[in-house]
Amino acid sequence: MVEFPAVDPGTYHPDDDVHKITDYRCVSRDMQHASIKERLYLHLDMNCFYAQVEQQCFKLHGLPVYIGGWYKGEKGIPRGIVATSSYEARALGVKTAMSAYEAEQICPYIIGLQADYEKYKGISGLIEDVLGDFAPTVEKYSMDEYFLDINFLKNKRRDEIACYGKTLRDLIYREVGLVCSIGISYSKTYSKLASDLNKPDGITLVLDKEEAAEQLGPKPLDEVWGIGRKRYQKLRQKGLRTIADGIRRGYPVFQELFGAYFGKLMYEMVAGKDRARVLADQLATRDQLNYMHTFSSQSTDVTEIRGEIMKGISRLCYRMRGYLMRARTYFCYLRIQHREHRGLTFRFNTDGYTNIDGYIHHECMKRAIPRIENLLRGGHALRGIGIGTVSVDHSGQQELFFREDAQQRQFCLVQDAINNTHGSHTITKAAMMDAVPGKTHFLNRS
Repeated sequence: MVEFPAVDPGTYHPDDDVHKITDYRCVSRDMQHASIKERLYLHLDMNCFYAQVEQQCFKLHGLPVYIGGWYKGEKGIPRGIVATSSYEARALGVKTAMSAYEAEQICPYIIGLQADYEKYKGISGLIEDVLGDFAPTVEKYSMDEYFLDINFLKNKRRDEIACYGKTLRDLIYREVGLVCSIGISYSKTYSKLASDLNKPDGITLVLDKEEAAEQLGPKPLDEVWGIGRKRYQKLRQKGLRTIADGIRRGYPVFQELFGAYFGKLMYEMVAGKDRARVLADQLATRDQLNYMHTFSSQSTDVTEIRGEIMKGISRLCYRMRGYLMRARTYFCYLRIQHREHRGLTFRFNTDGYTNIDGYIHHECMKRAIPRIENLLRGGHALRGIGIGTVSVDHSGQQELFFREDAQQRQFCLVQDAINNTHGSHTITKAAMMDAVPGKTHFLNRS
C-alpha cells in the first residue's frame, strides 16, 4: 500500500459565497435552551446589503441598482438573474429572481452590477467586529444577517431596550456607512420576523404576546422559517393563512400535516415558543447541505449541464470537508424551462459515506445523464441544477465494507490547501470549464 504524506488543508471557508435562504436548523430541538423561560433576542438585517455596498462604493445613492451575475447577450440584450436590488429599484417593480432583461424593461436607466462576494465578505467582517462589542454571543446567520443573545436586557425597561438597539444601529452606520433593520423579541423566530416590519433603518420591539398578536399575527405563515410554497399550500387547504390562524388552531393541525416532530417544531416557531440558542460558530451543527444554481440562460447542451453538475458537486464536497461531515445518500434536481413544471428530482447513493468528489460525481452522472437526455428529447431546456445531501455522518468512523481511495482523498486535500491559501477557484476541475456560459451564481444552504 502506498503511504501518502499528511496534508494540512488549512482553514476552510465553507460559507463563502453562500446565500442563506431558510436555515431553520438553528431553532431545531437540539439547539434549544433547556429552560422554557422566556429570553430576549436581537436580529439584525442589513437592508439590501449587496446593493447598499455597491451604492456606497460607486456613489450611487438614490439610484436604482440591481446586483447579480449577468452579461450582455446578442444585440446587447442583458442575460442573467437579479440577485438583489436597491429600494429605489424595488419601488419601480424590480424583484429578486427576475431576469436582468425584465429589470431593464421596467427601468431602462437601472444600473446593473456584478456581485462581488469578496467585497461583501470584507464589509461583513467589519459589521461582525462592531457586533462583538455589543453581546457575548453573536450568530452570523448569513453575510448580512445576525442574531445577538441579549438576555441580559430581559428585565430592563422598554425604553432601555430600544435605546440599546438604536445605539447599535447608529454605530453600524457610523462605522460602515450602511443602514440596517433591527427586531427584538422573546423568541428567535419572532426577532427575525420583527426586523422585517420597518425596513429600511427601522427598529421593532415585540416584547409580549399582545404586541406579537398585533404586529406579527397578520403576517402570512410562509414568512416563518421552514414554511415554503408547498407547505404553505397545505396549510391554506386547512384554512390557515396567517400566524394568528396558526396560533388559534394549535399544534395538532401542524402535526397532522408535517409529522409529530417537525409539526410541533413548526407550530412553536409560528407561536413564538421556540427558545433557541444563539449559535456561535463552535455550536453550529449542519445536518444537511445543498447547492442550487440558476443558469444565466437556458441550456440544451449536455456537456454544459454536466459541467454545472460537476461545479455543484465540487462546491458541496468542499463544504462537507470543511464541516467534517460525509454523506451516502444525495439528491439531484434538474430544473426545466417551463411555465407549469419545475423539473424533476432523483436520489442516488454512494457505496459508503464520503465527501470525495469522484465518488459522488460517478453515481450522480449514471442517473443524471439519461434523465437529462430524456428531458431534452421531450423539447425541454434546462434552467438550473441542484445537488445536496440527504443522510449525513459526523462521526468520521470507518465502515466495514467501504474505504475511500487514499490517492483521491490526497488529491482533494491538496486542492483544498491551495484554494484555502490562494483563493477558492485557484484550482478547479477541467469539466467545470464546460459549464453554462454566464455569471449568475446562487448558492443555497438549508
